[in-house]
Order: sequence, then structure tokens, then C-alpha cells
Amino acid sequence: MPAELDIHLILDNYGTHTHPKVQRWMGTHPRFQPHFTPSSASWLNLVERWFRELTDKRIRRGAFPSVPELIAAMQKFIATKDDTPKPFLWTAGVEKILQKIGR
Repeated sequence: MPAELDIHLILDNYGTHTHPKVQRWMGTHPRFQPHFTPSSASWLNLVERWFRELTDKRIRRGAFPSVPELIAAMQKFIATKDDTPKPFLWTAGVEKILQKIGR
């Protein structure tokens, strides 16, 4: 990234971003511009979206007598997803998204 350009960071509202050490670092690195997703909008965070899919499609549908079996099931789910990767596409229109943000 060229040094003269700002870097825009999209962050969730998790408390670590407001920790004094993080705030101090951000204060000494003005090139980094944080932008926070709205509260109650985990659907905007693709990591949260991915964990929801893992939960809905694999964990919630299984019974795991041990932690190693749970880990194996999760690893198999990940390997299967990696074999046929597909980009995540939002299907909601702009108006619907803005309505949720406004709530």
C-alpha cells in the first residue's frame, strides 16, 4: 500500500477496539482510519456470517460425544467448503440494509 494513502479498517464494535493501548496506537498512526459496523449488525461481519453457517449446517445438526469428535466434524466441514469455495453474496438490497442500520 503506498505510504501516502490512508488505510480504512472496517471493525465490529467489540470492546478490544476501544482498549487504551489500541486507542494510543491509533492516535500515533493517523493513516489508519477505523470505521465501525453498527451495533446489532453481525450480519455485516463476514466472519460472523461464516460461523453462523458452520453452526447451522454442521454443529447444530450433530451429536458429539467428545471434543475430538466435534473438532473432527468442524475440520471436515471446513475441508469440504475449501474444496468448493464460493464467494459470499449479500442478497438484500441497499434499502433493506439501510433500514436495518437505522433501527
